[in-house]
Order: sequence, then structure tokens, then C-alpha cells
Amino acid sequence: MRFSSIFAGVSKLVNDYPSYSKVLVLFAVSTGGAIAYSESQQGIGSHLSDAKQTEFKKKKMLLLGTGWAGISFLKDLDPSMYDVKVVSPRNYFAFTPLLPSVTCGTVEARSIVEPIRNIMRKRTGEFEFCEAECIKIDDVNKKILCRSIFENCAVPTREFLLDYDYLVIAVGAQVNTFNTPGVLEHCHFLKEVEDAQKIRKTVIDCFEQAVLPDLSEEERKRNLHFVIVGGGPTGVEFAAELHDYVVEDLGMIYPKVKDLVKISVVQSGDHILNTFDERISDFAEKKFSRDGIEVLTGCRVVSVKEDSIIMNKKSTGETCSVPAGMVVWSTGVGTRPVIKDFMEHVGQGNRRVLATDEWLRVKGCNDVFAIGDCATIDQRKVMDDILAIFKAADEDNSGTLTITEFRDVVDDILVSYPQLDAFLKNNHVKDVKDLWKDAEGNDREEVDLQGFKLALAQVDSQMKSLPATAQVAAQQGTYLAKCFNRVIECKDTPEGPRRFSGSGRHKFLPFRYKHLGQFAPLGGEQAAAELPGDWVSMGHSTQWLWYSVYASKQVSWRTRVLVVADWTRRFVFGRDSSRI
Repeated sequence: MRFSSIFAGVSKLVNDYPSYSKVLVLFAVSTGGAIAYSESQQGIGSHLSDAKQTEFKKKKMLLLGTGWAGISFLKDLDPSMYDVKVVSPRNYFAFTPLLPSVTCGTVEARSIVEPIRNIMRKRTGEFEFCEAECIKIDDVNKKILCRSIFENCAVPTREFLLDYDYLVIAVGAQVNTFNTPGVLEHCHFLKEVEDAQKIRKTVIDCFEQAVLPDLSEEERKRNLHFVIVGGGPTGVEFAAELHDYVVEDLGMIYPKVKDLVKISVVQSGDHILNTFDERISDFAEKKFSRDGIEVLTGCRVVSVKEDSIIMNKKSTGETCSVPAGMVVWSTGVGTRPVIKDFMEHVGQGNRRVLATDEWLRVKGCNDVFAIGDCATIDQRKVMDDILAIFKAADEDNSGTLTITEFRDVVDDILVSYPQLDAFLKNNHVKDVKDLWKDAEGNDREEVDLQGFKLALAQVDSQMKSLPATAQVAAQQGTYLAKCFNRVIECKDTPEGPRRFSGSGRHKFLPFRYKHLGQFAPLGGEQAAAELPGDWVSMGHSTQWLWYSVYASKQVSWRTRVLVVADWTRRFVFGRDSSRI
């Protein structure tokens, strides 16, 4: 743990100077190797000159949400340019990747949260915060309706209006139950800090009830059967944390019932961790099998009852009932009611997720942006703009396109349509000239519109939606803040690609996600990692890499120290089993 805290400190010192990239050297303790983990973070953007600041009138910036997207936006926004107001039902930021650790006491809840006002206080400039929930967005009149949510206070709940010039929506998403009967009534979730605390209490309750003298053997087994629905990263990590908790701590505290404990992971797909590399998925399944964690793939939960789940096996069509003492539902995310209502008003009622353009502006309205899990980028297709691209490239209006003319615009096409870049890489196309070859593989000097369409016909097949992860949300928040910081500068000198359907250039470069890898802790001080460059790492050394990265990613020195202290406490004293 000493190594983790040292490198966490190095990361913080470098992060204080955002004009530089930060480099964190991580030692893989069990192998003695060294791994370099880098995250390119450009500066927030040069500040405006005094003259421009004088000319620039501050506009009202309203931010909804204090999750990964909202906090990244807030930390990188230049507050001297805007009157910033933040609205959120939570007055803190939670480091959600460590929520599974909170469920079992490996990390305490307060160790992973940072008060919003602490974050604001560290920034120069004025910020306002309202602890309230946004219940309606009026993009026509540029107002939002909020409701305070205080309990046990002398002043009753009330509603109020706030106006804005720019609105940034970062409210995240809610649990997706897929309208499965009984889920809301009988399942636990793992989206918020409060969810993790409830799970922790329920686990202890299940053990305490199981040792009561008047229970039958069948009742004890049912009470100690923990079912996790969903084999994604959150569900798998919770199953691993719970297994470690039982083996390392609860088994010694409750020796009479330790052999009755059963942990099951129900996954509708064919494998758990199916968004990871196949090698990691296979490794996780084999490790869970050795640990005694039951993995039920190809099973879909059709209903949940107070003491059991009803599931359907896809292979046989058989429906069976599985007794359970606690069910944790971790199957993805859905759209919040306020966003659904807003989508209806902006003409997106037929969509499942709020759509934005490549610059994170909500489609169908002005001056409203959406980042994080509450929205998805609706990337334009090359084939939708193929005629405009062809005309822009055909400078001599000859009706044909030469390779030289195409090269003149290909950089702008690659920026505007990232699927072309993915297509070239996946098909190992080293030179765009190779796209010009005919069906027999012969080079062509020029192509007409029909030939141009055929050359790019398969490009849009490479389009993929971004995952709803903290990494995506954080990068979107940082990107959008930089755009707002440079709005005047880029108005005079646009930095974006050319407009194929119009004249001139876009003000900013479109958002481009950079995948930095992902982790899957698997218990027993082992983890799996999928990092850029098709690099896969699994085992004990990867767990130490996980410790180092997660310590460095904390938003403050306070939480960084608390998290590392909790890890150290767990190594020395074990996890606490108190029901508080």
C-alpha cells in the first residue's frame, strides 16, 4: 500500500499543472515489474486577454448533476467567464467504481465521497450550489423547475425556477429494471452510496438471522443464498467482494453457517464480462468456478419475489424458482423521468436515450448540452452526407473525384466521421488510395459519385455507441469545459473540421473518446485489466495496478488518504461486521 500512496501523490502533484500530461509509474509488486500508465490531459485552455474579458459579458451557466460528467466539467471550467450555478439532489461527488467495496466494508462510504462545496472552494471564482432535484426543463424559455428534497426540516418541500443562458445536463441514469415484476420491491441496486450501505446492512442481517435457533436448515440456506442478476463489471466485482468478505471475515465470525453460504451470478448472455476481452471473460469464469461462485449463463430473470427469483433458461425454455435471501440487480441503466419528459419536448420521444451531436449539444434545441450516462452521441453517417462530401472535394466541378482531390479533404472527413478511421484500421488500409481500387483490385485515377459511394459503403458499419462508464462521462465533461473556455477564441479562429453541408469550419473539434482501459477485480487479491494496445493483464500484479490507479483517480487528497487507509485497515484488522 506504500507504493500506492507514493504514486498517488506523484499523480496529484502533476495534476496540479494541467498544461502537462500526467504520468503515473505503477509497480506490480508480486512480479517486481513496472508499468507506465499515462493519461494525456491538455490544459483547460488559455485564459482570455484582459481586453476580451472586458468585452465578454458573463452568461449564466447552469449545471445539473454532480456525478463524473458534472464534476469533470466543473473542475475544468473557467469560472471567470460564467456565472456558474450547480443543481443536484446530492451535495457530494461519489467515486462510484468503489461502491462494491463499500458493500462489504473494504472501504467506508465517507472515504469515497467529496463534498461539492469543498471542490468549489478550491476553484478561483464564484459558484452557487442548490441541493434540489430538477423536475422539468423548459428549453424555449430557458428555465428549469426544481424541487427541494429535504427531510425532517421545519421548512416544507418547495419548488422554484432557475433561468440560464447555457444548460449542461449531467444527471446520469437510473437502474433499468426492464419492467421485470418484483424488481423494485424486492431487489437491491448498486448505483448510489445509499444503495451500497443498504446492501451492507442486509448482508449482516442475513447472517444474523441464519444463526437464530428456530430456523430450519432449508431456511438457513435460503437466507444465505446471495443472487446477483447481471454479469457485467459491477455485478462481477460485487460477487468477488462478497466472496472475500465471507471467506476472510464472516466465515470466522459465523462458523456454524459458513458452509451454507452460496453466491450465484445470473447472466442472460453466454458469458460474464462480455464487454471485456474473451481471455478476461474466460479467466473470470474459471476463477469463480474455483472459488465456488455459481455462474448461471443463458438465464433470464422473469420475476422476483420476496424470497426467490423466477428465471427462464434460454437453452431449454424451462422456468424454475431459485430461493434467495438477497437479490442485487445490476443489469444496466435507463433514462430518468425528467429526461424522458424533456425528450418529448425536443422531438426525441421515440428514442430511448437523449441524443446529442458530436459537440455534445442536444439535438432539437439551442444552448443545451448533455454529457454522461443521460445522453448518447448520434454520430452522423458518411452515407447521409456522401453527396455533400463529394461536392466539397470536387473542386473543379468535373463530376469525378481524383485521389488528389480526396486527399485534400480526407483529414476533415476523418475528424468528422470517426467511423472512417476505425474502418481503415480494422481493414488494415494503409493508404486511402486503396479505397479507389475496383472490384478486380486495380488502381483507379478517379471515380464518379457512384464509385465514391461504393468505396465508402461499408464505413458506417464501424459506428458504435459509447459505453455508459465513468471514463466516458469524465472525458465528455472535460471536453465540454474546454470548449466553453475557448468560445471567443474559436469564434474568431475556428479549430474544427470544414462544414461539408455549408461554408466555413466548425468552431471546435468534435468530441473523440480515448479508451484508457478497464479493470475487473475478481477477488482473492486478483484482478483483470484490459488496456490500450490489445494488452490484457490478469492476476495478483494487476490487483496492485488497480490499487494504484484507483488511488490516483480520487478527486482530492482527503479521499485519497482515506481510501488508502481503509485498504490498510482491512489488511491489518479485516472488515467490520457491525450493522451500522
